[in-house]
Amino acid sequence: MNERVDIAVVGGGPAGAATAIRAARAGAKVVVFEKAPHGRDKICGDGLTPRAVQALDDLDIPLTDAHLVDGLRMIAGKRQRELPWSDGDRFPAHGAVWPRRRLDAALIDAAVEAGADVRFETEAEPVFGTDGAVTGVRVGADTIDADLVVAATGAPGKVARMLGAERDPNEPYGLAIRSYVESPRHDDAMIEACLTIKDEHGTWVPGYGWMFPCGDGTVNIGVGALSTMKGFKSLNLNHLLDSYRSLVAEPWQIGENLERPRAWRLPMSAIKRHGRGWVAIGDAAGLVNPMNGEGIDYGLESGMLAADLFLADPATAPAEYDRLIGERFDDFLRTGRRFAFLIGHPRLMRTGLRFAVGTDAIAKITLQVMGNLVDADTPGAAGRTMQAASTTLRIADPVLRKTRAKA
Repeated sequence: MNERVDIAVVGGGPAGAATAIRAARAGAKVVVFEKAPHGRDKICGDGLTPRAVQALDDLDIPLTDAHLVDGLRMIAGKRQRELPWSDGDRFPAHGAVWPRRRLDAALIDAAVEAGADVRFETEAEPVFGTDGAVTGVRVGADTIDADLVVAATGAPGKVARMLGAERDPNEPYGLAIRSYVESPRHDDAMIEACLTIKDEHGTWVPGYGWMFPCGDGTVNIGVGALSTMKGFKSLNLNHLLDSYRSLVAEPWQIGENLERPRAWRLPMSAIKRHGRGWVAIGDAAGLVNPMNGEGIDYGLESGMLAADLFLADPATAPAEYDRLIGERFDDFLRTGRRFAFLIGHPRLMRTGLRFAVGTDAIAKITLQVMGNLVDADTPGAAGRTMQAASTTLRIADPVLRKTRAKA
């Protein structure tokens, strides 16, 4: 059987759903292939930055099912600061926590309502023409021709390998683990991030622990770590989560885990994110902030951008997409990856984290960075700081990479 569509999306998470919603609402014929069943759970911290809230608003997705949060509580050792997300000028003044089982369902349901053909429990892979361009997807014995194939497959896998969009092996990546616990603070107005975490041996870990209140009686508890630390390959995430749990058990009055802790990989780079007939979006394009592991907002934005460019001109959409994503995010994400090598040095990490929350002014900049509120268009102190950091870390990068501890 042969079909023809305008856009074939491989992956029905937030990024893929955003593409489908945007394109289908404009009248494009869109098919989405999601290998999991409807309502599947995606392992995640569940936090939505104000940037993600803005993207959801752009898609007309209401937050009635989410728990709104006013800001971030940052902890570094004995220092603690509570900061509101933003002044509301560029992005909304609130973020949210929305468990992915419900968030992803809301987004894919909106794609169906918009007219997209969503096929659950179905795997698809790209089909290449004789000239090497992607011409559609193959599902079992069937072929669906498409003017554009959108890879929204999350962490790199078979589709990424076929497209040449794998993670750059020379760049850092992350690992994270999360569970859910009951807590009387489930409706806390702040999400919490502890920037100073140690493993069971007392080793400082470049990463952070989080408590994200879901507003439904539960809190998402988790930890994440970067691959730039010494001994990363032998890091036991379950033990790291237990160590963090001991820090928050009393102040959050948490009960036992409500489910088995589950871990996932955080890609933070991609060798390619476009080619003739295809683009990669969200995590599949390496659009993950190396300084917090967050990528839902980038997934939503990149998905909408891919759809908009296709609607404007299918022929130029892949190259134009890559150019605009590069202008918007590349410098910030490159600086973040270089920062990951910096904090892979324990002494530099301890000094840097104390500095990061040392004053309200510096803490506010840290908040902007951890909240994905910084990019090429960011004005003010945060923008200037990132520009300076970009220059400094570019110069220091060869030394940082050369002297990094072997994992």
